[in-house]
Amino acid sequence: MEHTAHNSLAVGPGLAYGDPIPSGWQSIQTVPLLILVGVTGVGKSTTLERLQKSKRAFTLLPDRRELTDQLIIGYLQQLDGLPIQPVTDRRERFAHTRRYHQLFPGGMSHALSQLLVDPAQHPGWLVFDGLRGAAEVAHAAQVLPQARFVVLDAPDLVRVQRLLGRSDSFDRITSATPIENAAAAQHTLAAIGVPDGDTLFTPTEVQTLLQLVMPPQGTGTIEPETLRAKLQIVIEERRNYDPQAARVYLTQQAPERTLVIDTTAVAAAKAAQQIVDWVL
Repeated sequence: MEHTAHNSLAVGPGLAYGDPIPSGWQSIQTVPLLILVGVTGVGKSTTLERLQKSKRAFTLLPDRRELTDQLIIGYLQQLDGLPIQPVTDRRERFAHTRRYHQLFPGGMSHALSQLLVDPAQHPGWLVFDGLRGAAEVAHAAQVLPQARFVVLDAPDLVRVQRLLGRSDSFDRITSATPIENAAAAQHTLAAIGVPDGDTLFTPTEVQTLLQLVMPPQGTGTIEPETLRAKLQIVIEERRNYDPQAARVYLTQQAPERTLVIDTTAVAAAKAAQQIVDWVL
């Protein structure tokens, strides 16, 4: 099933989607494409910043958030006869992307595959940030034959710590569940409203996280509500997009088109250089 418009609609300079293909333009399925694969907190944004500073010609496509707004949430709102408007809550956005995936196997990969490109404006490599989960990368590996995949990886504990260290309004999940002051005594993430965290993280990791919050729960400076919100983001993403399954699929089914980088072991500048060397 295709999701297209009767007329090509602009997505950005030299980018569109829908029918017909403008004269001289190409489907993104036929052009060199570099796709970053990874969930929130693995270092995609930092790596991209370094990559754009390289001498290699890379054109950054609208990112996952933008394409979700334009090609997924906007499409579903239009389908339901609702006004097209922003959706900021992460769990609500996950609900939209799950529904889109039910309509179009591949989810975000399907939306990406609908893009049209003006090669005169974008003659080099296109870069997309990014795909997640086995279903998305499997679809992309099949319908985007010119694509290469860079899997950026980091443990869940590191991802939470990185989320706690950045100020991004997008990292927001609304909740009315009250925080209890018994986390330190119970030594569980359930005590701050995240019971799933006690199975996702090891007991040692749970204690590391709890010590990040301010007294009396811990010895750090983080509000319990803030830790809960970041944990819920990581848990929701893992529930929707298993990063290990995505990595396994690509390394087994498309090894010659896949580069895996552990961002806890490789600095962003070195990761960017590895990518440049790989696509040369």
